[in-house]
Amino acid sequence: MPGTLMLDCEGLSKLYGKDRFVASLILAAQREGIRVATTAMTTLEADYARVHPARIKWVLSRVDVHDVTRESADRAAELLRANGLHGHEYAIDAVFAAIARDCPPPVTVLTSDPQDLTLLCGPAVEIVKV
Repeated sequence: MPGTLMLDCEGLSKLYGKDRFVASLILAAQREGIRVATTAMTTLEADYARVHPARIKWVLSRVDVHDVTRESADRAAELLRANGLHGHEYAIDAVFAAIARDCPPPVTVLTSDPQDLTLLCGPAVEIVKV
């Protein structure tokens, strides 16, 4: 498997908004057979207020949306403990990181928050600021 491209909140919001840079990265990834993915929590977190529901549905039909399970929440809690973090400020990022770390490598994350996700994802995940 050629890997996974994960979209965090900003990556998904930019895809909803037809951002050319993000759209070109997604298209290139799909042409290479790279899975494009996000988490169910990220679909809630992404800015969708100004986006038509049909656009959201269309985008999400082309992205693997990983469920947030008890197991992923447990792994997220372990990441928070290991990095001395806690609370709602880091919870969504920790769940995202736990899921990203389990995706088929190599994994690249598109994010507007490279500092927290670099810490939580670890060195095996490439972080790209968008």
